[in-house]
Amino acid sequence: MTSVWKPAAGPVVCIGETMAALAPAPSQSLETAEDLRVSVAGAESNVAMYLADLGIPVSWLSALGDDALGRRVRTAVGAGGVDVSGVRFDQDRPTGLLVKDPAGTRTRVHYYRGNSAASALGPDVLDDDRLRSASVVHLTGVTPALSPSCRSLVVQALTTPPGERPYAISFDVNHRPALWPPGTAAPVLRDLADRADITFVGLDEAQELWDPGLEPADVRELLPHPRLLVVKDGGIAATAFSDEGTWTVPALRTDVVEPVGAGDAFAAGFLAGLLSGGDMRSALRLGHITATSALKVTGDHGPLPHRARIKRLLDLPAHEWAAEGCGRP
Repeated sequence: MTSVWKPAAGPVVCIGETMAALAPAPSQSLETAEDLRVSVAGAESNVAMYLADLGIPVSWLSALGDDALGRRVRTAVGAGGVDVSGVRFDQDRPTGLLVKDPAGTRTRVHYYRGNSAASALGPDVLDDDRLRSASVVHLTGVTPALSPSCRSLVVQALTTPPGERPYAISFDVNHRPALWPPGTAAPVLRDLADRADITFVGLDEAQELWDPGLEPADVRELLPHPRLLVVKDGGIAATAFSDEGTWTVPALRTDVVEPVGAGDAFAAGFLAGLLSGGDMRSALRLGHITATSALKVTGDHGPLPHRARIKRLLDLPAHEWAAEGCGRP
């Protein structure tokens, strides 16, 4: 059987905005809470931090305001083992801010990121020397929604032919409806997602964007060009499609404190599995394992299970994984 395409082993570069985040305790509402916890939140830096946790060398490229929140964000991401030396400080624009309002198993997010430092990012970021030795550059659908220059950055990255870049491009659709004018996201995100080498999309967001009746195989028909397409069906399963085959692995059961960040964690685990030489099922398993770390905390980044437990889960026979992987309650 023909082997499945994988990116070459090597460093990953994640590009995109990270904001300071304020959130009450999970059991409290934003309206009545007396205290708010400060953390950091950004899809691409979430992926970077989990990749670092999993032993993959990784850089994060972005821009922050030259302010206290910007310095706090840079320090927090760097403390996770991510190379942040390519992050710019902007003298004229602030660091973006988001505020979370938990409500049961869902969290409403309020963004205060207009004219933020990261919204001024543009295609020149792709000239950074770190990309020359990267195996994968990771982008998300958040970035093209931030500004015309940010959209140009993502479009240029994804329209550069593979033969003209040394790295593969990973793209997580990561649809954030609040960032898009009504009716504009669906065609843009479908076009961008279909141009990547590795694409991640949640089945729920695919249904919201393109067709409420979609099943994972239907998403593959809509996005036929990625070398690897991963469709995540919430707490049920994730399915990977390539020209060589299809693989489905159930999710792990776990208590859910807050779902925000789980998709980023899954993407990091899956990429780490591929870059570490694992097969497709192992990469999907590592995606699920990493996602549980985000589901158990109020922030976007939680501690991974002990390395020995990760190895035990990865080595389980299929029937034993299926017994543990019955989906989240």
